[in-house]
Amino acid sequence: MEDLMDRLERAVTRLELLSASASLSNSDCVNGIDGASTACADTFDVLMKGPLTNYMNISRTIGSDVEKHAEMVNNALQTQKTFLKMAAKHQEPVQTVLCDLLKPISEHIQKIQSFRERNRSSQLFNHLSAVSESIPALGWVAVNQKPGPYVKEMNDAATFYTNRVLKEYKETDRRHVDWVRSYLSIWTEMQSFINRHHTAGLLWSKMGPIAPASLYENSSTACPPAPPPPASAPLAEDSPSPGRATHSALFTQLNQGLDITKGLKHVSEHQKTHKNPRLRSQEGQSAKAKPEMTSPPEGPQKKPPLLKLDGKKWRVENFEHKHDLMIEETELQQVVYVFACSDATLHVKGKLNSIIVDNCKKLGLVFDNVVGIVEIINSKAVQLQVLESVPTISINKTEGCQLYLSHQSLSCHVVSAKSSEMNVLIPQGDDDYKELPLPEQFKTVWDGSKLVTEPSEMAA
Repeated sequence: MEDLMDRLERAVTRLELLSASASLSNSDCVNGIDGASTACADTFDVLMKGPLTNYMNISRTIGSDVEKHAEMVNNALQTQKTFLKMAAKHQEPVQTVLCDLLKPISEHIQKIQSFRERNRSSQLFNHLSAVSESIPALGWVAVNQKPGPYVKEMNDAATFYTNRVLKEYKETDRRHVDWVRSYLSIWTEMQSFINRHHTAGLLWSKMGPIAPASLYENSSTACPPAPPPPASAPLAEDSPSPGRATHSALFTQLNQGLDITKGLKHVSEHQKTHKNPRLRSQEGQSAKAKPEMTSPPEGPQKKPPLLKLDGKKWRVENFEHKHDLMIEETELQQVVYVFACSDATLHVKGKLNSIIVDNCKKLGLVFDNVVGIVEIINSKAVQLQVLESVPTISINKTEGCQLYLSHQSLSCHVVSAKSSEMNVLIPQGDDDYKELPLPEQFKTVWDGSKLVTEPSEMAA
């Protein structure tokens, strides 16, 4: 019975929203272009009030990280509402000012995504991921042509994680099912709003003033202005700032203009070396007597090793003599980038998008499942083992590469260029492999209509 009442309430809310939207759309014809822009901003407010309020209420019932994340989403949408109302009353500014106006929305997006990364151990991580993956949809205001499909693409990115939520809670907790529907409805309504009012891109006012430099300029919610820079004062003797003093002196000299030459010392005719060979010879002898001291060039400094998740990229960098490197918590959208590792072994578990090995030496790489490509670039003596499957392996500018394939990966494509000493090992039982070399030399002939290339007999 409660479920039926909830459905009726949502249906009534939906009818009210459509009625308000139709009313505003009819007023567009009366008010003209700028009236239409203002009505669009009001329509956004009306359309978001239903889905957003429903999403916020359900998030509060779930609580914990989901509730905190929902508050961030609410703040981000309120900021976008402010931006749209500003655009409805102002003409589009130059690109530099537009970037400043979009910065608050961008900061909200980064804050929401950072919250997910800080709470990877949360039991509600799939909820956080669904929001984090789709929140870039707020950037539709910067898409010049057809922003509607962009929002749909972001909404689709969320469904990978919302499906996980449904699978986990469908039979145990109905609140999470309602949470998924309420959250996805935000972007569905957003796309509908864009298709009605901003099909070809964000609609700015044609009659108002140029947009201000700040989103909150002349607003009751304006942020306090930044404090003025401190007045210049002489530096204390016990706390010198040579960099600041040098810059100050430099700008003072540049501001002199043509008067900058007044401080130069006058040189008489007999002191000019180009008119006195004797002075040039003395200068040469002095240079020989006091050779310039040059310090030996510094060798490249070693960077500290790094293994961390940066957004969707796992970075594995600068490891030496390390054979227990492990990446366990992987996701389908993630990539692994291995750079400048020497005499090291890395095991990547789970299923992910791709792996790139760049500028490595004596590296062992073991992975379970890659749905995209594994690339080996500018490396030496690399051993790669596939435990499950991979569709493509690319080898480029690499000397020495051993590829151990699994039974599931025998159909993968191996693409190589500018590489040598490559071997593919095919499984021949439980622990036995058959080693087959990849050709390094090719023969090309003209068959009368096209060039035909095949491995040369020496290389095969």
